[in-house]
Formats: sequence, structure tokens, C-alpha cells
Amino acid sequence: MPEKPPKSALPIDDIPEALRDTPYLGRRQRQWQPILLFGGLLGLGAIALIIGILVPRPVPESNASPIQSDVSGIQTPPATPAANTLFGHFSYQEAPQSELEAITADGRLKMRKAAARQYNAMVAAARASGIIIVPISGFRSISEQQHLYFDTKAQRGQSAAERAKVSAPPGHSEHHTGYAIDVGDGRVPATNLSPNFEKTAAFKWLQKNAPYYSFEISFPRNNPQGVSYEPWHWRYVGDRDSLETFYKAKQFGGGAQPSGDRSVVSPTNPNPNTLP
Repeated sequence: MPEKPPKSALPIDDIPEALRDTPYLGRRQRQWQPILLFGGLLGLGAIALIIGILVPRPVPESNASPIQSDVSGIQTPPATPAANTLFGHFSYQEAPQSELEAITADGRLKMRKAAARQYNAMVAAARASGIIIVPISGFRSISEQQHLYFDTKAQRGQSAAERAKVSAPPGHSEHHTGYAIDVGDGRVPATNLSPNFEKTAAFKWLQKNAPYYSFEISFPRNNPQGVSYEPWHWRYVGDRDSLETFYKAKQFGGGAQPSGDRSVVSPTNPNPNTLP
């Protein structure tokens, strides 16, 4: 019987096709493995770098600014602490007498002309809805505010800080800007100048409609100035002068000189602000 030739002598055609190239493929794969591994790591590093650049880092909770909410539920940023405030009240320029206009028949209560016109329009609209809004206090001069603040403080035995929670020191009242107004409900006079005014129909109507006439509440609950809640105290911000008066005061601590522009701003996006 003839002997079988050794395996090494078998013709190459007798080696299964799948086994012929395996050693060569293995060598080629081993040669490419380090290159593929390096390329993959390089690609992952590039992706991480791009994500780190494009995605903003979250602000640490300790540095985040708190958000204040006014009576309408609209959230607004808190006031920036100002250097020249007094017991939380900003300083304001007094309105010139020539800029004032009566809002009552007897001429006793006045506001700036632009504010007076919008206030009267607002009162007329409220009356058409069965709501009686009555003015309690409008423009007050700095000298009048001085009497109100110091004499009342002495009569009631209040400290200066205690009095400032309900009445601004002279030179720091919104009333002498000619843009502020204290109002009441003509059907419920017992709530005048009281937090209970918020329960009246007049206050609820103002919450919903005052922004359309460019009026906003000055001292909502938990206001950043620390002034007592005054649902009856509203201010006009419907032209450039009034807007700069209050919002420059907020940013720079008051005393800002107004520009004198009286063009009315359309309140198409009412946003009562928490900042006085």
C-alpha cells in the first residue's frame, strides 16, 4: 500500500480555500488594530472637546439670582442693591408744577399730564364695568412728604425704619414724581389704604386691566425693597420719562434725570413689575 505523502508536500490546491488566506488576514488585522484604536480615541477626544465648548455650564446654585413674583404671578428678577437708597426707597426728582394736571373736579389731586389722562381713561373703563375706583392721594411735594413722614413718625412713636415701611422718607417717595396714585374702591371705603383692598372688586379689576393703561403696582407682597405690601399704590410707566424715572432708579439708585419725551408706550404686553 503506497505511503501518504507528508502534509507539507500536499499541493496548495488541496488546502481549503478558507484556510489559505487566514494567516495573511490575521497579520493585516493585527497591523491595523493600533491605528484604529488611536483613531477612535482621537475622535472621542474631539467630540468631548466640542461638547465642552458648545454646551454652557450650569450656574452654581449659590450664585444664581432668585426670582421674585408679583401679584399677577409674573416672575421678574429682583432689584439690584443701590448705594443711594434710604430704608429701601429710591430717590426721585420732584415733578414741576407746570407738568401737573388735576384728576379730581376740585383740583385737589393731581398727576403728571400723561399719567392723569391715562388714569382718567382707566377709571372711566372701570366704571363702565360697574367698578368704582376713587383716588386717595396723587402728587405730593417733597415738603408735604417731609411733614407726613416725620410728624406722623413722632406722633406714633415709630422709629425711622418702621415708618419707612409704610411711608417713604422725603425725597424718596414715588408720589412727588407725579406718576404715583393711591386708589380705593368707592363701594368699600373701609378698605382704603389697607391690605384688605386686595379683596375688593376694584383691586381685582386693576390687576387684570391696569397694564393696558400703563399702570403697575409698586409694592407687591415680599417686594425686594422691604416696603410693606400696598395693593392700593400704583404708578404710571407709559412714556419714556416715567419709565426712566422708575427703572433708572432701580438700576442706578435713583435721582436719574428724565429725558422729557412724552410719547406713550403701547402696553401690548402687560408685565407688572415688582420693582418700585
